[in-house]
Amino acid sequence: MPGTSRMPVSLRESLNMVKRARPVNTLQSLQVINLDLFRNIVFFFFVFRIVRRSFWKLKGRGLIGTIVELYIDTRRILYGYFLRAPGIRTQVRKQVDESLAKLQAKMISTSGSRYLALPKEGWTEEALQKELETLANMDHTRWEDGFVSGAVYHGEDDLLKLQTEAYGKFTVANPIHPDVFPGVRKMEAEVVAMVLSMFHAPPAAAGVSTSGGTESILMACYSARQKAYVERGVTEPEMILPETAHTAFRKAGDYFKIKVHLVPCPAPSYQVDVHRVSRLINSNTILLVGSAPNFPHGIMDDISALSKLALKRRLPLHVDCCLGSFLVPFLEKAGFETELFDFRLKGVTSISCDTHKYGFAPKGNSTVLYRTQELRTYQYFVSPDWSGGVYASPGIAGSRPGALIAGCWTSMMKVGEAGYVDACVKIVGCAKKIAEHVAQSSSLAAELDLVGRPLVSVVAFTARNLNIYDIADGITPPAMHIAVTMPITKVWERLVADLEAVIEAEREKERVRAVEGKGVKGKATGDTAALYGVAGSLPNKAVVVDLATGFLDLLYKA
Repeated sequence: MPGTSRMPVSLRESLNMVKRARPVNTLQSLQVINLDLFRNIVFFFFVFRIVRRSFWKLKGRGLIGTIVELYIDTRRILYGYFLRAPGIRTQVRKQVDESLAKLQAKMISTSGSRYLALPKEGWTEEALQKELETLANMDHTRWEDGFVSGAVYHGEDDLLKLQTEAYGKFTVANPIHPDVFPGVRKMEAEVVAMVLSMFHAPPAAAGVSTSGGTESILMACYSARQKAYVERGVTEPEMILPETAHTAFRKAGDYFKIKVHLVPCPAPSYQVDVHRVSRLINSNTILLVGSAPNFPHGIMDDISALSKLALKRRLPLHVDCCLGSFLVPFLEKAGFETELFDFRLKGVTSISCDTHKYGFAPKGNSTVLYRTQELRTYQYFVSPDWSGGVYASPGIAGSRPGALIAGCWTSMMKVGEAGYVDACVKIVGCAKKIAEHVAQSSSLAAELDLVGRPLVSVVAFTARNLNIYDIADGITPPAMHIAVTMPITKVWERLVADLEAVIEAEREKERVRAVEGKGVKGKATGDTAALYGVAGSLPNKAVVVDLATGFLDLLYKA
């Protein structure tokens, strides 16, 4: 067209291509920016997570404590690599196998018949009774004569007879069917109510019966975990417990993926260090723990101080009374010194109590108690859409033996409060006599030191010069803590006499070594000394784990 300049075709096409390409390049640029932003956000949260955890670690353990913990972890890992090295691994495996072979020889009798398949025809009643009598009389440590620490807590014939009769009446009973077995439902509810009353529970309190102290502790930890998740959205739960707390708490941590923080229990009180507990609390903490008393030393933690801390930080506090069970609630009525530990302390939200220990119920009975019904609800399991119908259970087990509940109810009703107070007088009184004898006997006081100030049934002590594990191997019961039971109350004088004799024998061994120029502190030779002495000295416990695993395997070797 006249007067109009025409753009070359090639230039026009190039401009059009640029126009068409511009939105694509812009979109690509935005994608790159978004990807970089996403990477930066992820990196930020990664760094934030590390910084937060490092801060919590330093706050909880302190600089020196963190360095020490890092050193211990590094030493443990490196020693683990050392144990797996060629040659070393073979030698370690050989020694473990030798130890397990000795253990098998002790545990499993090679005499008598073995039954590895069903009999072709059922046995006669006479044959069964004869075999049962043989099994009952197999060579064993005589708990009946008071030669076992803990393990069997009553064993009196009259009560055993009543328990057996109760068991027989409810052999097929299962509390999962309360309409079929209403009597079992009633007895279970009454057992829980009676135990709640013993621990001064408020009117809104609730509880559940379990198969033992471990399940009671597991359920309390699970309830705390669920409460923290539902109410605070905690997905990386942590709990803080004394290093002396029952190992069931560590099992709960393993089962339910709860990080466990262990707090020292330093001398002279051997109670948990409440200040260190406070330092370890963070936004992921779901539970604090105290023992009344603990199993290793028989020491009651400062539950009052833990209660104040739990209230201040608005955290649940579980008190483990599995061992104290039916002794601790009756200390005052029995005339002994005691400390507050139960629901009278407002910070205490749950308690575990074994009815099958000093409640004298048949083995397989315990309770877990909660300050409120809401806390108990967190341990329930309900499946509303199962094809088999609505399924609900109060704890881990579905079907449970109603016969054991009947035996527990029978025991509690037979013994009664007066009987439990009397048992407390005998058992705790015996523990105090043993502690006094250890402290006042010239031969024992020169070598043994009591651990802390035990208030209940356990007396623990350490040796100043001799190997404590060799002493343990030399006496019965085989422990350097003694959990006093009713059978032990009848033979405690013999126990301390045996202890004096063993210590004198160990001293004589040391004197002979000195004369021979071999020095003192000879190599530990007993089974307890070999196992626990090694366990305490190894920075990595893999060998001990192998031994314990082998022991568990032997339990099922027919």
